[in-house]
Amino acid sequence: MRTVILLALAGLAAQLVDGSLGMAYGVTSTTLLLAIGTNPAAASATVHLAEIGTTLASGAAHWKFGNVDWRVVAKIGVPGAVGAFLGATVLSSLSTDLAKPVMALALLGLGIYLLGRFTLLDLPRHHLGRPLGKRFLTPLGLVAGFLDATGGGGWGPVGTPAVLASGRMEPRKVIGSIDTSEFLVAVAASIGFLVGLGTAGINATWALALLVGGLIAAPIAAWVVRHVPPRVLGSAVGGLIVLTNTRTLLRGEWIDAGTTTRWATYLAITVVWVAAVAYSLSRIRRPSAAAPTEPATSIAG
Repeated sequence: MRTVILLALAGLAAQLVDGSLGMAYGVTSTTLLLAIGTNPAAASATVHLAEIGTTLASGAAHWKFGNVDWRVVAKIGVPGAVGAFLGATVLSSLSTDLAKPVMALALLGLGIYLLGRFTLLDLPRHHLGRPLGKRFLTPLGLVAGFLDATGGGGWGPVGTPAVLASGRMEPRKVIGSIDTSEFLVAVAASIGFLVGLGTAGINATWALALLVGGLIAAPIAAWVVRHVPPRVLGSAVGGLIVLTNTRTLLRGEWIDAGTTTRWATYLAITVVWVAAVAYSLSRIRRPSAAAPTEPATSIAG
């Protein structure tokens, strides 16, 4: 029961972040499941099963608040579903001993990306209003969907920054559209895992706990994205993912670091993490002189 409650709280927190940033539900939830010893393929399958419900609720909430561009949802979501099905099939065929460090490396990379991207870079706003074409969104969807299934997360960390970097959509619409299109990815990945794994190792109770937490958070996050800047959340979540997956790697057979090395590494990451969050806070309070002065909440659209 304690594990179920913790997973529900984790699902709530992960969906608050995902709905506010357009990323990190899968990465955060999968990292937690790996930390408690779940098989990597089963962890990703469990999270994607829960995401069918959370992404549907999140998409509906974002639509209600006017955060969705349905043309973008269709152009990126369909190829994303194809990539997710292929990724689930690949992960299902890997041995557990190989899959766990491979997934930890993928999650670590995504965590480093989140930490650096949201700490160091402002959100671009050039070319606002110009349409996004299939030549850009189709390959992006394929890659993001594949990484999402094999890494237990990656749709948002790959898709959201790429679309934001184009400067063609308001940040809130990028986040809402990526979150909504993830429903297709979650369904396709779940089908892929069922084909590759059956129901072996998939814990329906854990998936339900993650789902319940996510459903509670989805409408709150859709409101938050209109009012709260994502920069600090991105830095905070990125640091957490880096720390947790570094722990998995240092304690695994690939590295098997000594106690002193592990704790020195954890301390160094924590110092960088705290500094990153502090820097993000300072950038929100003191906008760059080169940029137009605007309220902090405008960063989220």
